[in-house]
Amino acid sequence: MRLWHEELISKLPRQQLLGQHRECAALRGNGWGKPHATVDYVFKYSYKRLFHYHYLIMLEMQKRGYKVSEEWLNPNYRGKKCEMMSEDLKFNFVLAEKNKINIYPEHDDNYLQECLENLKEKGIIIKIDF
Repeated sequence: MRLWHEELISKLPRQQLLGQHRECAALRGNGWGKPHATVDYVFKYSYKRLFHYHYLIMLEMQKRGYKVSEEWLNPNYRGKKCEMMSEDLKFNFVLAEKNKINIYPEHDDNYLQECLENLKEKGIIIKIDF
């Protein structure tokens, strides 16, 4: 499981974008708080950050014409087999769309390079201007 660097979201091929949606859904659901070497950093922060990241994935999906289940747009939704998040997760959608700051500090230039290398190993070449 990996959360791609935010800079890559709009450039991800279909398979990786849709896979990212599934991974975010799993993390938001029963995966929340369960250790996983690649994404443990997510649990150091508020659940709201994960929703914010997932929201960017869903926005990109919608831009490409994919249908996103309306339930996932609710910040408190955690999946069919999970209870809704109980904390107040009011979310500013306009601010999220304009946000150019990385949601996770771990998503720095080194992580971007690591993601590009990972994609390259899969035969996916993405050009980024540093």
